Amino acid sequence: MKLGTPAAPILETPRLILRGWRPEDLAPYAAMMADAGTARFITRKGLPYSQDQTWAEMALIVGHWQLLGFGLFVVEERAGGAFLGRVGPLRPPGYPGLEIAWGLAHAARGKGFAVEAARAAIDWSFETFPLTRIVSLIHPDNFASQRVAERLGERRTDAQYAPFHDLCDIWEIRRDHWAGR
Repeated sequence: MKLGTPAAPILETPRLILRGWRPEDLAPYAAMMADAGTARFITRKGLPYSQDQTWAEMALIVGHWQLLGFGLFVVEERAGGAFLGRVGPLRPPGYPGLEIAWGLAHAARGKGFAVEAARAAIDWSFETFPLTRIVSLIHPDNFASQRVAERLGERRTDAQYAPFHDLCDIWEIRRDHWAGR
């Protein structure tokens, strides 16, 4: 039995395709989530995930799309179709706003992919939903994500939130500051 395709639209940038999740994404996503450096800031306990834990997270992401109409996209490289990571809007219960989150496989970092993908996800989110702001929850020690947020025009607020195990700084971009970026 095969279910329908995920509800995610396809977004394209010059180098990337942002799309919904497929069963064949499990292997590269599990490899990404098994990396300790990647897991440190994006898993619930800051520890690498097993393949079973990664499968459960993929199901949660697809469920987020089905229940709320938005969620994390797969980030795929246009040239060759390589799985690079995930980016997109989230808002589990209790979150301080709609978050744009990103996480890339180790080999995809440092090439501007996170900014390019997050920019597309922010554009889509502001175009699709009546939001006044978008947030990103970033661990105070996650300097790479802080640089991505700065390149997106996000600013750190004075507020913090603990989505998982540690307090994270709340970064934000307001709709009126995003227009024309």
